[in-house]
Amino acid sequence: MIRNTAFTLDRIPEEFYPEIAANEAQREEWVRLFSIDELEAYSVPLTVDFLKANDKLVLDTQFFEEGVKSRLVASIENFDEQCDGILIRSENFQAIKLIEKNVSKQVSNIFIDPPYNTGDDGFLYKDNYPSSTWLCLLDERISAGVNTLADSGVFFASIGDEEQDHLSTLLRHRFGKNSFFATLIWEKKKKGSFLSGQIARMKDYILCVSKNPYKFNGLIGEIASDVETYPCVNASNPREVRRIPPGMSSKFRERNFTKKSGEVISAGNMNLVLISDLIIKDGILAEELIIEGNWRYSQDSMDAYAKKQELYITQDLYLRRIVSEPRYKRMKDLLPRLGNEGESNFRAYDINDLSKYGWGTNEDANEELHQILGEQYAATYPKPSKLLTLLLAASRHSQGYWFDYFAGSGTTGHAVINLNREDNNNRKYILVDIGDYFDTVMKPRITKVIYSRGWKNGKPTARDTGISHCFKTIRLETYEDTHNNLLLKDITAHGETQFGRDYMLHYWLNFETKGSPSLLNIEWFADPTAYKLNVKKPGTDEYAEKAVDLVETFNWLIGLHVEHLDHWRSYAASFKREPDPELPEDTSTRLILDGSLKETDDGAWRFRKIEGYTLHTPGDQSVRERTLAIWRKLTGDLEKDNLMLDEWFKKYRLSTQDTEFDVIYVNGSNNLPNLRQAEETWKVRLIEEYFHQAMWDVEDAL
Repeated sequence: MIRNTAFTLDRIPEEFYPEIAANEAQREEWVRLFSIDELEAYSVPLTVDFLKANDKLVLDTQFFEEGVKSRLVASIENFDEQCDGILIRSENFQAIKLIEKNVSKQVSNIFIDPPYNTGDDGFLYKDNYPSSTWLCLLDERISAGVNTLADSGVFFASIGDEEQDHLSTLLRHRFGKNSFFATLIWEKKKKGSFLSGQIARMKDYILCVSKNPYKFNGLIGEIASDVETYPCVNASNPREVRRIPPGMSSKFRERNFTKKSGEVISAGNMNLVLISDLIIKDGILAEELIIEGNWRYSQDSMDAYAKKQELYITQDLYLRRIVSEPRYKRMKDLLPRLGNEGESNFRAYDINDLSKYGWGTNEDANEELHQILGEQYAATYPKPSKLLTLLLAASRHSQGYWFDYFAGSGTTGHAVINLNREDNNNRKYILVDIGDYFDTVMKPRITKVIYSRGWKNGKPTARDTGISHCFKTIRLETYEDTHNNLLLKDITAHGETQFGRDYMLHYWLNFETKGSPSLLNIEWFADPTAYKLNVKKPGTDEYAEKAVDLVETFNWLIGLHVEHLDHWRSYAASFKREPDPELPEDTSTRLILDGSLKETDDGAWRFRKIEGYTLHTPGDQSVRERTLAIWRKLTGDLEKDNLMLDEWFKKYRLSTQDTEFDVIYVNGSNNLPNLRQAEETWKVRLIEEYFHQAMWDVEDAL
């Protein structure tokens, strides 16, 4: 994993400003993105006063050396809470499996705009699969993505005519019929052309699914009626007994009848068993009724509804509830298609009347990107930010993540930033894509809309509308990266035959690539900062060597929620030996420090400390394990390395035997005292072992 972080300057302590002002690569990037050379106070080099006056400029750590980068990130406490967005360049299924431990049940909404399977050669992805293959590809990604959704979360999928029926069927099967609550029609073109001799396709569809229909609050803008009725049973709930007081009305065709205890009332695909007699006199329940069934409502709720006379028995003896208060209704044609006459820049969102805003069209989306980027962009078929902003506002969620794993040009992230700018809430986004336009379109777009709401020909028109923001970009190793980083030993002894090549690939790969960083060479963990990959530059056939962030990778693999991420610190020490009668007979002296442990810029020993927590069950915040991870650069002298680790623990008043941390991870063999915990686990754990185990757990799921 390769990681960089972007911050607006207001998030960064001013002690860093002199280094930032002197960084030429960052200054050139700001000129390219934000046209800062047109500002009156601009100078070369930049000044600290200029940075203070323009604190919504977005700093990118890729332009800084590793020491400065780690200190910048370490300056942000509770980093995971402070981070507003995550951009992941990766195959999307791989990305979902990597992050699901960290974001399980924290995603409020998923929006995907997958390939429509039209066979259009202009589209980036292979786009002419058989429908069954295309559905299989989507099904595994949808199923994995659903694990990240909160119970009140909503899944949106944009699709065209070609596969709309198939995808609708898949979603009903995957989520259940009750969860599939709407098919929205989006008019993507203002006018069509019939020059091709075919009927113009003017509309796309947005399929809407709630993860749990009983915890979903509905979309703002749904059509409501004055009186609605709902069944009182729910097949997914356990069977329980409910007591209904007398006085409930009956709409059964006979005004007087009796059903004896033990009889069964049919309720769709369920049965309600009478525990007492059901006695109706003059259309009214005459005596208390006790029923066993799969109830939607608790006993307290049933009592309250009965008291308000909101319960009744239908003609087929089906128990229902009357809802008379205004209510958002879940129905297939909610959020009627809106016109395009809304305010062009979506300035003020009246969430109680979204109908006055336009959805936007494909033409709007292309024009929007052109104005932001000011150049020809590589992405095709973008969605307008109006469309995504309206869906975001309508979903009612003001917290949590918006997750888009077919992110394309980054419209979903743009929409989140739009709405947060308006109502000052803290929605977050996760965007995943693998195309070269990740670097040429998506990331520049997100960076720009943070700095300014308005753009024209690639230049900001509203510099005073920047927002405080932080996001990180992650690049996961691709198949091509792995292939290009394999370092194979000499195979000439096997000849250049097909047999020789097959033998090498099938039998030697596990150990003949021992020196290859792409196959997780454990030896590289001796110096975690030296782990590197050759990575292809976007839009070229050239490769550049990039440092792999083992620390960040490990955090994701174990599901660590980072609260404090210290920077690398270097230490030096002098050593001496003293006699120790308690040592074995073949050893007479013990190595100790001659003096104290000293923090210095050029020390031979380096340490980095990460504090946070992991969840015993992903998504369940009730059981947290306090976690400490210690990374160190090893010198190869095991005795000195472990003595320095012991002294480092003393310096920071840490102990493996107290209760401050539940789990402690350390790279490299060590002699720290250890404790056996529940479930036959140990408190002190070897990073290499758990890194390898967690990484292959992810790989096995792919």
